[in-house]
Amino acid sequence: MGPLLKISRLIDAISNLIGRTLIWLVLAATLISAGNAIVRKTLNIGSNAMLEIQWYLYAAVFMLGGGYALLKNTHVRIDVLSNKFSARTRAWVDIGGIVIFLLPMCYLLSVFAWPIVMSAIKTGEVSSNAGGLIRWPLYALVPAGFGLLALQGLSELIKRIAFLRGAGPDPMALPHDPHADSGAAPDAPAAKAGQ
Repeated sequence: MGPLLKISRLIDAISNLIGRTLIWLVLAATLISAGNAIVRKTLNIGSNAMLEIQWYLYAAVFMLGGGYALLKNTHVRIDVLSNKFSARTRAWVDIGGIVIFLLPMCYLLSVFAWPIVMSAIKTGEVSSNAGGLIRWPLYALVPAGFGLLALQGLSELIKRIAFLRGAGPDPMALPHDPHADSGAAPDAPAAKAGQ
């Protein structure tokens, strides 16, 4: 498991770096939006390119940020059910979700999106708006984003297998959770203490 855990840490570091970089894209989009609004209202000058670059930046944040969200465990999850499971059961459920749903979905969406990206590059597709931007960078966010999400999914898979084999901590445990490695549900001892 040692070499796989090293790969997992490398993927985590890449996802973390990308996530921290994307924060700046939100700031850039906000500044461009504010600047565009000010120029439009004060000088009566508008730019479709400036409007579209905002959309591109927001699209980059959402498409490229999926792996970071998975790393930080901020993705959508049915906590009502998963909180009732033991740590080992949660790990098995996550492994099933990653292998059956996440990785195949990332693969299929990347494969289906790639010809669209290549076609846009080949034809030089441009926005239909006057002064609009080229489209292929926007389209390329789809395979790039799902590729990064798949990489992080692979990292999460490695961490859960390591936990089940006793070679790593529970990746779902909160830092202050004293029952993380016991396999017991976090609130089981608290419930007994309250009785």
